[in-house]
Amino acid sequence: MRHGKRTIKLGRKSEHRNAMLANLVSSLVLHGRVRTTLEKAKAARRLADRVITFGKKGTLHHRRLALAALRQKDVVAKLFKDVAPQFQGRSGGYTRIVKLNQRIGDSAKLALLEWVETAPEAPAAEPPKPAATT
Repeated sequence: MRHGKRTIKLGRKSEHRNAMLANLVSSLVLHGRVRTTLEKAKAARRLADRVITFGKKGTLHHRRLALAALRQKDVVAKLFKDVAPQFQGRSGGYTRIVKLNQRIGDSAKLALLEWVETAPEAPAAEPPKPAATT
């Protein structure tokens, strides 16, 4: 039975899923927002909140834990230097998920994963359809 198991599997093996989420959160740290599918955003939010907590504590042990989770030294350096100090007064809920349109090719639900301290971006509107000419 799967009582108490909260892992969102995303149709991938654990190594692939962990690498994908680490890359997604690394992009979030570098760029401030990431456009992805809704399920991936929900899974990445857990890891992003965890590494922000590591960055707020700021010890060598927590830096090594963040490096083990994100796997990129430059991203961890930016996390501890720039991103985590913005959230010193906040005790949780560091990310925001803004739902977007569905993807054209496979109708996957898209979302924007971003830090709470940034201004929210309005969801992207449908592009205008060209007028029919006869």
